[in-house]
Amino acid sequence: MLDHFLLSVMLAPALIVAVALPAVDRMPPARAAAVLTWSAVGVAVASTVNLTLFTIKAFAQPPATESRFDAAVSWLAVALLAASMVAVAHAFRGYRVALATASGFAVLPADRQVVVVDDALPEAYSIEGPPARIVVTTGMRDLLDARQYQALLAHEREHLRGRHHRLVRMAGLAAAAHPLLRVLAARIGYLVERAADERAAAHVGDRQSVAFAIGAAALAGAGRGSGLHLAARQGVVPRRVRELLQPRNHRLSRGYLLLPVIPAAASLIWTIEATRDLVEVLHVAG
Repeated sequence: MLDHFLLSVMLAPALIVAVALPAVDRMPPARAAAVLTWSAVGVAVASTVNLTLFTIKAFAQPPATESRFDAAVSWLAVALLAASMVAVAHAFRGYRVALATASGFAVLPADRQVVVVDDALPEAYSIEGPPARIVVTTGMRDLLDARQYQALLAHEREHLRGRHHRLVRMAGLAAAAHPLLRVLAARIGYLVERAADERAAAHVGDRQSVAFAIGAAALAGAGRGSGLHLAARQGVVPRRVRELLQPRNHRLSRGYLLLPVIPAAASLIWTIEATRDLVEVLHVAG
């Protein structure tokens, strides 16, 4: 079973990150976000199941029937599984707290989707439903002209329509389950922002207005929510602006979408084989 540990727990997560990161800006952002998210979830599930199998093996197999090295790997899996479960629980609790905080930031009327809050801090974010809401502060509304404001609303509506909150949450939980996927989760956050940027640009018919709104919101200060300025890490906003002002042709780049799917599918197949191997090992030991 050691080969399954190496393949599903160590190789597949590293491989999916290695093939996905160079291709992030070469893929259509909306599709790329969905494919990378589900691929990351597949790898995380496979890794977790493999750790669980080794944990069962550690407790169920008599020490006399396995080598010291195999026993050490099994007990290492026990420690890794425990750490993974704690991290996933912590991440899930963090998402619940963040949602409760965002929802409590304003009294959200049930009769309209867009809620304008009297606050000088430039802020805009969407809250997944039901009911789904877009919260915009007066500070953000006053910062933008009419077209830029419409771009902002289109951006947030795309987050809701594309269920970007769910993708980001799934990627975050996958990253909590396996630390190597944290870099990938950050790229998925960037991709959902890029997807919303493109939707906003198509809605207002002016890519420059969207780019200006992104820059203005970023210069106004880091936000608390998931608005135009969510991806405020160094280098992310300039990349989003560049992609708007110098759009790429993604029609010939869809093949990149297969790259992360391959290691994810392979890791799930290896997990099925690992389950069969464990059954055989326990049968022989019994």
